[in-house]
Amino acid sequence: MKEQNPGTEDGTFSPVQGQSLFVVNEGSFGSGNSSLSCYDAVSQTVTNGVFSMANGVPLGDTGQSMTIHGDNGWVVVNNSKIIFAVGLSDMKEKGRITGLTSPRNIAFVSDTKAYVTDLYDTKITIVNPQTYQVTGWIETEASTEQMIISDGYMYVNCWSYGTEILKIDLASDAIVKRIKVGIQPCSMALDSQNRLWVLTDGGGWEGNPAGYESPGMSRIDLSTGEVDAEWKFDDYTSVSDLTVSHDGNTLYWLRSGVCKMDINATDLPSEPLIPNSSGQTFYSLTVSPSDGDIYVGDAIDYSQNGKVYRYSADGTLKSEFSVGICPGAFCWY
Repeated sequence: MKEQNPGTEDGTFSPVQGQSLFVVNEGSFGSGNSSLSCYDAVSQTVTNGVFSMANGVPLGDTGQSMTIHGDNGWVVVNNSKIIFAVGLSDMKEKGRITGLTSPRNIAFVSDTKAYVTDLYDTKITIVNPQTYQVTGWIETEASTEQMIISDGYMYVNCWSYGTEILKIDLASDAIVKRIKVGIQPCSMALDSQNRLWVLTDGGGWEGNPAGYESPGMSRIDLSTGEVDAEWKFDDYTSVSDLTVSHDGNTLYWLRSGVCKMDINATDLPSEPLIPNSSGQTFYSLTVSPSDGDIYVGDAIDYSQNGKVYRYSADGTLKSEFSVGICPGAFCWY
């Protein structure tokens, strides 16, 4: 195991398609110190502060997520209420979307239409990525978070105080079904059999207005739009960051470490594949689409620069590298 050189803010930088992993570092809320890192999986080197290096200004307050569409990366900065479009060849800003309340994620319907979810607004914002303008809204009656497209529909989890998955017709922008799951569906993943898996955190605290229960997992058959299987964890341990392998056959999530489950398993795993060790704060998770390596963001104490650990698919630690404060999201290029 070797910790790689974290790079400098005055060097050259150009991400390479098929081997680059972007890390969105949240920073400290209210401090305006979020940042963007990029890891080269072939050379195993990381360059930190790539947005500020390219544009001469900080990324902003609370980096939330990043999505790639076409030749651009779209970086959502939650508390700054901005989505930056940056060129993937040089990371220079090409435009920005503003007028948002508390943006979380952006998902692209087409080259001229994208949806933006929101933590503190009960609507999904519709934007035109070519003009960077807001063109409409979808009233949801709830906070919205992650988005997954399948067969002409967008599936959206209502996380904060919510209990539903929304099914939205991409042609009409209308909600056509509300699917009831457990309390606070925090993340989703689509498997190889076109089934939507939903991880619910149970509310997180006893005074939650939405209720309080042990976390769980639901599986939705998208051909019927109905929940066809449900599981509950045996305690109230925090859960997050459900993701799926590139072939769609293996699920991963965070719960006292990194958990792993085959999509055809009948029971939840009793122990994590990669347990948290002393001093670690596992905060984010992704799986390489090329080799299946597992990458875990460690927020440590949420105030100092974090780390990312790289594990093999069997849970063996291979390397680690330093990133910015509170690595909260990943995006493969």
